[in-house]
Amino acid sequence: MIIYGVALLSACLVAGMLIGEGLGIILGVEANVGGVGIAMLFLVLACNSDRFSTLTEGAAGSGVKFWSAMYIPIVVAMAAQQNVAAAIDGGVLAITAGVAAVAVSFALVPALSKIGTGQDPAADKEEGAP
Repeated sequence: MIIYGVALLSACLVAGMLIGEGLGIILGVEANVGGVGIAMLFLVLACNSDRFSTLTEGAAGSGVKFWSAMYIPIVVAMAAQQNVAAAIDGGVLAITAGVAAVAVSFALVPALSKIGTGQDPAADKEEGAP
């Protein structure tokens, strides 16, 4: 029943695009401001909501889970493509800032990976103590 996943995805996309257009008008920008990202958040919230639990269980649940799993990588790829095109048009400073942000992100991966390990720092000190 993938059709339920498409229906939920479509509803989230329409709501997100309307809110993004509204934000663009409020901010005075002639563009959609974060509509696809807002739609992605709506989809994540809807998939984890009790209100939509009938859609996320059984045969219909496989369709919803499929589209929610496919939607996030597609949005990330679309955003990355737009950022690269804007950086090339923006000149050397934009490209340098983008490369620096990626380098810092890669450098922080080891530090961030230690955050969620569930190890107690106090236990590490006790193990090293004589």
